[in-house]
Amino acid sequence: MRFKTLDEAELQGKRALVRVDFNVPMADGQVTDDTRLQAAKPTVDRLRAVGAKVILLAHFDRPKGKVVPSMSLKPIVGPLAKVLGVPVAFADDCIGPKAREAVAALQPGGVLLLENVRFHAGEEANERQFADQLAANGDLYVNDAFSAAHRAHASTEALAKRLPAYAGEQMRLELDALDRALGNPERPVLGIVGGSKVSTKLDLLGHLVTKLDKLAIGGGMANTFLYAQGHDVGASYCEKELAETAREIIRLAGQNNCKLFLPLDIVVAEKMAPGAPARVRDVGSIDDEERILDAGPETVERLCRAMGNSKTLIWNGPLGVFEMPPFDKGTMVAARHAAELARAGKLVAVAGGGDTVAALNAAGVVDDFSFVSTAGGAFLEWMEGKTLPGVAALSQ
Repeated sequence: MRFKTLDEAELQGKRALVRVDFNVPMADGQVTDDTRLQAAKPTVDRLRAVGAKVILLAHFDRPKGKVVPSMSLKPIVGPLAKVLGVPVAFADDCIGPKAREAVAALQPGGVLLLENVRFHAGEEANERQFADQLAANGDLYVNDAFSAAHRAHASTEALAKRLPAYAGEQMRLELDALDRALGNPERPVLGIVGGSKVSTKLDLLGHLVTKLDKLAIGGGMANTFLYAQGHDVGASYCEKELAETAREIIRLAGQNNCKLFLPLDIVVAEKMAPGAPARVRDVGSIDDEERILDAGPETVERLCRAMGNSKTLIWNGPLGVFEMPPFDKGTMVAARHAAELARAGKLVAVAGGGDTVAALNAAGVVDDFSFVSTAGGAFLEWMEGKTLPGVAALSQ
């Protein structure tokens, strides 16, 4: 997909409406993780450097079209100013007189954060009138929020059709990385899909087996595949009603020459608790009261060999209960091996999804991967092959 970037924009002195993702973790009115604020900095810096007026649009939480004081963006102003190293002005609304006056007072190179766009029902309804009101305060539009690009909302989709529209620096990074992973990857391509439920990733698995050369399935969802193949899974979490669906995905993989990796051995315990006594079993060798909680060492070793024989890796979801030792070992070993290959320039390693990012952080390898996306829903929908409205609106 061809999209316009800031390289093609006339920016000097312009009012730039920039859609960012500031839906950050908060506790007691304080930002507890400024990753998403940091992600906006390259775009803001670039616009400021040429004297553009930077007007930031964002949402926070789900106020459902009503003003909810606890969901105001105002507490973000201080942490954002600290990240940017410049003062940040704030307007109590994103449209109307308050927004208009704040924009008029902005100097070239200045930064203004407008109040939560979701305080207006027109945002999630993708209303033309609301988009017109947003557009009135800008000369051009920049979308730097890939994580919100799967929503056809006024500030992500309709607004892009009312002003000259460009991808911001973070959006460009994300789209370029995803294109390298699945759009035009260097082959062979290996996918890892983990997590607990097959039911939440049916579209994903069905799409990936038509795109990848190899696909490893781990986590709780692997239990459903093992059960579908006739293996006993004991007291493990398992969506037994999806056994035929799992068999259909196995058939589809075969038809598309996608080699499917399911567990060879498993780590089991009678209860899921930190430090619980764990045993390694062959697949199918499990007592009635035991639960599968991690991939076994032989399974992980085969996966690491598959990485070594691949050029591109795309990863979504852990291999086991990574938050709870000793059931974190499979995920940690695999993550560190992928990071080592990426560091050596032997593998393009792209990962995304909330649990995946947390697992890579726990393994201490986030910075070693080629790219790690923090865009949960948008990353998944992109992996499923779906068109993202916020990205499509930027395309030429």
